[in-house]
Amino acid sequence: MNAPAMNIRAAADIPPLRRSDQDAIAHLVLNRPAARNALSDALLAGLADAFARIADDRDVRAVVISAEGPVFCAGHDLKEVTAYRGDPDGGRARYADLFARCADVMTRIVRLPQPVIAAVDGVATAAGCQLVASCDLAVAGATSRFATPGVNIGLFCSTPMVALSRNVAPKHAMEMLLTGEMVDAEGSARIGLVNRVVPAGEALVEAMRLATIVASKSAKVVAIGKRAFYAQREMCLDEAYAYTSNVMVENMLTADAAEGIQAFVGKRSPVWSVG
Repeated sequence: MNAPAMNIRAAADIPPLRRSDQDAIAHLVLNRPAARNALSDALLAGLADAFARIADDRDVRAVVISAEGPVFCAGHDLKEVTAYRGDPDGGRARYADLFARCADVMTRIVRLPQPVIAAVDGVATAAGCQLVASCDLAVAGATSRFATPGVNIGLFCSTPMVALSRNVAPKHAMEMLLTGEMVDAEGSARIGLVNRVVPAGEALVEAMRLATIVASKSAKVVAIGKRAFYAQREMCLDEAYAYTSNVMVENMLTADAAEGIQAFVGKRSPVWSVG
Protein backbone atom coordinates (compact mmCIF):
# COMPACT_ATOMS: atom_id res chain seq x y z
CA MET A 1 0.00 0.00 0.00
CA ASN A 2 2.95 2.31 0.57
CA ALA A 3 4.63 1.36 -2.72
CA PRO A 4 3.13 4.20 -4.86
CA ALA A 5 4.19 6.82 -2.32
CA MET A 6 7.67 5.33 -2.20
CA ASN A 7 7.84 5.40 -6.00
CA ILE A 8 6.83 9.07 -6.05
CA ARG A 9 9.53 9.91 -3.51
CA ALA A 10 12.10 7.90 -5.48
CA ALA A 11 11.20 9.75 -8.68
CA ALA A 12 11.50 13.08 -6.88
CA ASP A 13 15.00 12.14 -5.77
CA ILE A 14 16.19 11.54 -9.34
CA PRO A 15 18.02 14.65 -10.61
CA PRO A 16 16.56 15.94 -13.91
CA LEU A 17 20.08 16.72 -15.11
CA ARG A 18 23.30 14.79 -14.55
CA ARG A 19 26.81 16.11 -15.04
CA SER A 20 30.04 14.17 -15.32
CA ASP A 21 33.41 15.56 -16.40
CA GLN A 22 35.87 13.63 -18.50
CA ASP A 23 39.24 15.32 -18.86
CA ALA A 24 38.34 18.82 -20.11
CA ILE A 25 34.82 17.91 -21.27
CA ALA A 26 31.65 18.53 -19.24
CA HIS A 27 28.98 15.98 -20.12
CA LEU A 28 25.39 17.01 -19.32
CA VAL A 29 22.68 14.36 -19.51
CA LEU A 30 18.97 15.20 -19.69
CA ASN A 31 17.62 12.72 -17.15
CA ARG A 32 13.82 12.60 -17.40
CA PRO A 33 13.36 9.62 -19.75
CA ALA A 34 9.92 8.75 -18.38
CA ALA A 35 8.77 12.28 -19.29
CA ARG A 36 10.54 12.21 -22.68
CA ASN A 37 13.16 14.57 -21.19
CA ALA A 38 10.68 17.44 -21.36
CA LEU A 39 12.03 20.81 -20.21
CA SER A 40 10.35 21.03 -16.83
CA ASP A 41 10.92 23.95 -14.47
CA ALA A 42 13.47 21.82 -12.61
CA LEU A 43 15.34 20.78 -15.74
CA LEU A 44 15.51 24.36 -17.04
CA ALA A 45 16.83 25.48 -13.65
CA GLY A 46 19.38 22.66 -13.71
CA LEU A 47 20.61 23.64 -17.16
CA ALA A 48 20.86 27.33 -16.24
CA ASP A 49 22.84 26.46 -13.12
CA ALA A 50 25.12 24.05 -15.00
CA PHE A 51 25.94 26.62 -17.69
CA ALA A 52 26.63 29.29 -15.06
CA ARG A 53 29.09 26.97 -13.32
CA ILE A 54 30.73 25.82 -16.55
CA ALA A 55 31.22 29.39 -17.78
CA ASP A 56 33.51 30.06 -14.82
CA ASP A 57 35.22 26.66 -14.88
CA ARG A 58 38.65 27.06 -16.49
CA ASP A 59 39.12 23.30 -16.53
CA VAL A 60 36.23 22.80 -18.96
CA ARG A 61 37.03 23.35 -22.63
CA ALA A 62 33.98 21.76 -24.28
CA VAL A 63 30.47 20.65 -23.34
CA VAL A 64 28.43 17.70 -24.61
CA ILE A 65 24.66 17.42 -24.07
CA SER A 66 23.03 14.01 -24.43
CA ALA A 67 19.87 12.42 -23.05
CA GLU A 68 18.74 9.32 -21.22
CA GLY A 69 16.22 7.15 -23.06
CA PRO A 70 14.87 7.04 -26.65
CA VAL A 71 13.76 10.69 -26.77
CA PHE A 72 16.38 13.45 -26.68
CA CYS A 73 13.87 16.12 -25.65
CA ALA A 74 10.17 16.53 -26.36
CA GLY A 75 10.11 20.27 -25.64
CA HIS A 76 8.28 21.92 -22.77
CA ASP A 77 6.53 19.82 -20.15
CA LEU A 78 2.91 20.16 -21.32
CA LYS A 79 1.54 18.84 -18.02
CA GLU A 80 3.21 21.71 -16.17
CA VAL A 81 2.23 24.20 -18.86
CA THR A 82 -1.43 23.13 -18.81
CA ALA A 83 -1.58 23.45 -15.01
CA TYR A 84 -0.71 27.15 -15.28
CA ARG A 85 -4.12 27.83 -16.85
CA GLY A 86 -5.65 27.47 -13.40
CA ASP A 87 -3.96 30.65 -12.18
CA PRO A 88 -6.15 33.76 -11.69
CA ASP A 89 -4.58 35.38 -14.78
CA GLY A 90 -5.03 32.25 -16.89
CA GLY A 91 -1.32 31.53 -16.61
CA ARG A 92 -0.05 34.69 -18.31
CA ALA A 93 2.59 35.54 -15.68
CA ARG A 94 3.93 32.02 -15.41
CA TYR A 95 3.95 31.55 -19.19
CA ALA A 96 5.96 34.76 -19.55
CA ASP A 97 8.38 33.55 -16.89
CA LEU A 98 8.68 30.09 -18.46
CA PHE A 99 9.52 31.33 -21.95
CA ALA A 100 11.90 33.95 -20.57
CA ARG A 101 13.77 31.28 -18.58
CA CYS A 102 13.88 28.97 -21.58
CA ALA A 103 15.25 31.78 -23.75
CA ASP A 104 17.83 32.47 -21.05
CA VAL A 105 19.02 28.84 -21.14
CA MET A 106 19.34 28.91 -24.94
CA THR A 107 21.25 32.19 -24.96
CA ARG A 108 23.54 30.91 -22.20
CA ILE A 109 24.63 28.18 -24.62
CA VAL A 110 25.48 30.74 -27.29
CA ARG A 111 27.29 32.99 -24.80
CA LEU A 112 29.17 30.20 -23.07
CA PRO A 113 32.93 30.53 -23.74
CA GLN A 114 33.16 26.80 -24.38
CA PRO A 115 31.65 25.18 -27.49
CA VAL A 116 28.57 23.04 -26.82
CA ILE A 117 27.85 19.86 -28.80
CA ALA A 118 24.47 18.09 -28.88
CA ALA A 119 24.56 14.29 -29.09
CA VAL A 120 21.12 13.27 -30.33
CA ASP A 121 20.02 9.65 -30.48
CA GLY A 122 16.25 9.89 -30.66
CA VAL A 123 13.55 12.48 -31.21
CA ALA A 124 14.00 16.22 -30.59
CA THR A 125 10.86 18.29 -30.94
CA ALA A 126 9.71 21.86 -30.23
CA ALA A 127 11.96 23.34 -27.51
CA GLY A 128 14.01 20.13 -27.75
CA CYS A 129 14.73 20.96 -31.38
CA GLN A 130 15.45 24.52 -30.20
CA LEU A 131 18.01 23.11 -27.76
CA VAL A 132 19.78 21.23 -30.56
CA ALA A 133 19.75 24.30 -32.82
CA SER A 134 21.15 26.45 -30.01
CA CYS A 135 24.21 24.24 -29.62
CA ASP A 136 27.34 25.12 -31.58
CA LEU A 137 27.60 21.64 -33.09
CA ALA A 138 25.25 18.67 -33.26
CA VAL A 139 25.66 14.97 -34.01
CA ALA A 140 22.65 12.79 -34.79
CA GLY A 141 22.20 9.05 -34.69
CA ALA A 142 20.80 7.67 -37.94
CA THR A 143 17.31 7.07 -36.52
CA SER A 144 17.00 10.51 -34.92
CA ARG A 145 14.20 12.84 -36.01
CA PHE A 146 13.52 16.53 -35.51
CA ALA A 147 10.38 18.66 -35.61
CA THR A 148 8.78 21.92 -34.50
CA PRO A 149 5.22 20.53 -34.25
CA GLY A 150 3.58 23.25 -32.17
CA VAL A 151 1.34 24.21 -35.09
CA ASN A 152 -0.34 20.81 -34.74
CA ILE A 153 -1.61 21.64 -31.25
CA GLY A 154 -2.43 25.30 -31.79
CA LEU A 155 0.84 26.65 -30.39
CA PHE A 156 3.22 27.91 -33.09
CA CYS A 157 6.86 27.21 -32.20
CA SER A 158 7.78 30.90 -32.11
CA THR A 159 10.66 30.68 -29.63
CA PRO A 160 12.17 27.53 -31.20
CA MET A 161 11.96 29.46 -34.47
CA VAL A 162 14.67 31.85 -33.25
CA ALA A 163 17.36 29.18 -33.00
CA LEU A 164 16.03 27.18 -35.96
CA SER A 165 16.00 30.14 -38.35
CA ARG A 166 19.59 30.98 -37.41
CA ASN A 167 20.74 27.49 -38.40
CA VAL A 168 18.83 26.52 -41.52
CA ALA A 169 17.72 28.37 -44.64
CA PRO A 170 14.47 30.35 -44.31
CA LYS A 171 12.37 28.06 -46.51
CA HIS A 172 13.52 24.94 -44.67
CA ALA A 173 12.77 26.60 -41.33
CA MET A 174 9.34 27.74 -42.51
CA GLU A 175 8.51 24.26 -43.80
CA MET A 176 9.31 22.72 -40.42
CA LEU A 177 7.35 25.43 -38.58
CA LEU A 178 4.30 25.43 -40.86
CA THR A 179 3.90 21.67 -41.34
CA GLY A 180 5.12 20.34 -38.01
CA GLU A 181 6.43 17.31 -39.88
CA MET A 182 9.39 15.25 -38.74
CA VAL A 183 12.75 15.64 -40.49
CA ASP A 184 14.95 12.56 -40.40
CA ALA A 185 18.63 12.58 -39.51
CA GLU A 186 19.92 12.76 -43.08
CA GLY A 187 17.48 15.53 -43.88
CA SER A 188 18.51 17.48 -40.79
CA ALA A 189 22.15 17.26 -41.90
CA ARG A 190 21.23 18.35 -45.43
CA ILE A 191 19.51 21.52 -44.18
CA GLY A 192 22.23 22.30 -41.63
CA LEU A 193 20.46 21.51 -38.37
CA VAL A 194 23.10 18.91 -37.47
CA ASN A 195 26.73 18.59 -38.54
CA ARG A 196 26.91 14.88 -39.13
CA VAL A 197 24.97 11.63 -38.94
CA VAL A 198 26.41 8.47 -37.41
CA PRO A 199 25.00 4.97 -36.88
CA ALA A 200 22.20 4.80 -34.33
CA GLY A 201 23.53 4.66 -30.79
CA GLU A 202 26.87 6.27 -31.64
CA ALA A 203 26.01 9.97 -31.44
CA LEU A 204 27.54 10.37 -27.98
CA VAL A 205 30.77 8.64 -29.02
CA GLU A 206 31.13 10.94 -32.02
CA ALA A 207 30.18 14.04 -30.01
CA MET A 208 32.82 13.18 -27.41
CA ARG A 209 35.37 12.69 -30.18
CA LEU A 210 34.57 16.14 -31.55
CA ALA A 211 34.67 17.60 -28.04
CA THR A 212 38.11 16.08 -27.50
CA ILE A 213 39.37 17.77 -30.66
CA VAL A 214 37.90 21.11 -29.59
CA ALA A 215 39.30 20.70 -26.07
CA SER A 216 42.81 20.28 -27.50
CA LYS A 217 42.77 23.85 -28.82
CA SER A 218 43.52 27.04 -26.92
CA ALA A 219 40.52 27.70 -24.67
CA LYS A 220 41.17 31.43 -24.84
CA VAL A 221 41.29 31.49 -28.64
CA VAL A 222 38.21 29.27 -29.00
CA ALA A 223 36.29 31.60 -26.69
CA ILE A 224 37.37 34.62 -28.73
CA GLY A 225 36.32 32.90 -31.95
CA LYS A 226 32.97 31.67 -30.68
CA ARG A 227 32.02 35.10 -29.37
CA ALA A 228 33.06 36.73 -32.65
CA PHE A 229 31.17 34.20 -34.75
CA TYR A 230 27.82 34.98 -33.17
CA ALA A 231 28.45 38.72 -32.98
CA GLN A 232 29.46 39.21 -36.63
CA ARG A 233 26.55 37.12 -37.90
CA GLU A 234 24.13 39.87 -36.92
CA MET A 235 26.13 42.63 -38.67
CA CYS A 236 26.20 43.97 -42.21
CA LEU A 237 29.22 42.98 -44.32
CA ASP A 238 31.34 46.10 -43.75
CA GLU A 239 30.58 46.19 -40.04
CA ALA A 240 31.38 42.47 -39.72
CA TYR A 241 34.78 42.88 -41.36
CA ALA A 242 35.63 45.92 -39.25
CA TYR A 243 34.62 44.07 -36.09
CA THR A 244 36.45 40.83 -36.91
CA SER A 245 39.56 42.74 -38.01
CA ASN A 246 39.73 44.22 -34.50
CA VAL A 247 39.16 40.75 -33.04
CA MET A 248 42.06 39.41 -35.13
CA VAL A 249 44.33 42.17 -33.84
CA GLU A 250 43.47 41.41 -30.22
CA ASN A 251 43.82 37.68 -30.86
CA MET A 252 47.21 38.19 -32.52
CA LEU A 253 48.45 39.96 -29.38
CA THR A 254 47.61 37.04 -27.07
CA ALA A 255 50.26 34.72 -25.67
CA ASP A 256 48.53 31.71 -27.21
CA ALA A 257 48.77 33.18 -30.73
CA ALA A 258 52.49 33.78 -30.23
CA GLU A 259 52.92 30.25 -28.87
CA GLY A 260 50.86 28.67 -31.65
CA ILE A 261 52.78 30.41 -34.44
CA GLN A 262 56.14 29.61 -32.85
CA ALA A 263 55.12 25.98 -32.41
CA PHE A 264 54.00 25.76 -36.05
CA VAL A 265 57.25 27.27 -37.32
CA GLY A 266 59.28 25.07 -34.97
CA LYS A 267 57.31 21.95 -35.97
CA ARG A 268 56.26 21.10 -32.42
CA SER A 269 53.01 20.85 -30.51
CA PRO A 270 51.86 24.09 -28.87
CA VAL A 271 51.52 24.45 -25.12
CA TRP A 272 48.44 26.56 -24.47
CA SER A 273 47.87 28.82 -21.51
CA VAL A 274 45.43 27.66 -18.84
CA GLY A 275 41.89 29.02 -19.21
